[in-house]
Amino acid sequence: MGQKANPIGNRLGIIRGWESNWFGTKKDFAGKLIEDTKIRNYLNARINKGGISKIVIERTLGKLIVTIHTSKPGIIIGKGGGEVDRIKEELKKLTGKEDVQINILEIRRPELDAMIVGDNIARQIENRISYKRAIKMSIASALRMGAEGIKVKVAGRLGGSEIARTEEIKQGRVPLHTFRMDIDYANVFAQTVYGKIGIKVWICKGEVLAKRDLNPNFIGGKNEASDRRGAGDRGMDRRDDRRGGGGERRGGGRPRS
Repeated sequence: MGQKANPIGNRLGIIRGWESNWFGTKKDFAGKLIEDTKIRNYLNARINKGGISKIVIERTLGKLIVTIHTSKPGIIIGKGGGEVDRIKEELKKLTGKEDVQINILEIRRPELDAMIVGDNIARQIENRISYKRAIKMSIASALRMGAEGIKVKVAGRLGGSEIARTEEIKQGRVPLHTFRMDIDYANVFAQTVYGKIGIKVWICKGEVLAKRDLNPNFIGGKNEASDRRGAGDRGMDRRDDRRGGGGERRGGGRPRS
């Protein structure tokens, strides 16, 4: 289960909410599903450097509400809100709906968002920075911000090698079988001159003990701090007590001395 099932899909209805909220009948369900995919593909291509984590789509009677979770809201909003107005008009043409609303939510701690972390590693690999250095920097940032554990797996022609291989770097704990563990997951790729390099990121943010609001637009804040065990200062104390410093390493390279 830890390897075969998507960690986000596994936790839907338990501690995670759905990113598409609407009702579809047998006739129009497929059309709405395809429209959701078109909207997400378009926005990810249109705002490729906007630090987008996820796009939540909600439908009410004749109204389409698109909420963009991003670490760089200024890029999407633009000067005087001009950019977001242009995106709204383009979405109206794409979907054929007149009433389109765009909301933008800022991610306060992008170091704990798996999609942003994976995208950051991918951009560094594309800019010919060593994949080991990029991964180690991301792991250090996530643990510094209070993550309980993080695991990064890369696969492909790493460093331009002739034979593709898989490497995994892990630090802390990432219990995939525990459903109340808040684990964020992302799967992205880097397009290099040698071919594609796949990147998977798992980030464990702690244990959810209280009842979680399943609204995907729910922003944690003080609620997030109160319903998780192991994040924040206590997680930092546990990491400081560990000896050795390094995480587990599997795959190709030898640990550096």
